[in-house]
Amino acid sequence: MGDIGAAIQEYVEAFGYGVVRDFAGHGIGASIHEPPNIPHFGEYGKGQRLKDGMVITIEPMVNMGYWPSQMDSNGWTARTIDGSISVQYEHTIAITKNGTMILTEQDDI
Repeated sequence: MGDIGAAIQEYVEAFGYGVVRDFAGHGIGASIHEPPNIPHFGEYGKGQRLKDGMVITIEPMVNMGYWPSQMDSNGWTARTIDGSISVQYEHTIAITKNGTMILTEQDDI
């Protein structure tokens, strides 16, 4: 899983943006938020290995500024500490014996 985070971090930071480290992707199963956590930063070759049958989300939050964030008192709204613009997008991915399948992929709309 370190490869996922490292690839995201490398790509995002090449444009001068920051990857939020306070939130992560996650496993999907009987509950919508399950282990394992899927960080969007990291080191290649580190972390848990993906296995056939896993369903995970990859949902990086990217800031136009520095990466630190904070939660509002409502417990739901996250904001960048430096006030920069941020965006988040999510995909759900199934790991199969034949490779990966992006479950949230959409054809041209």
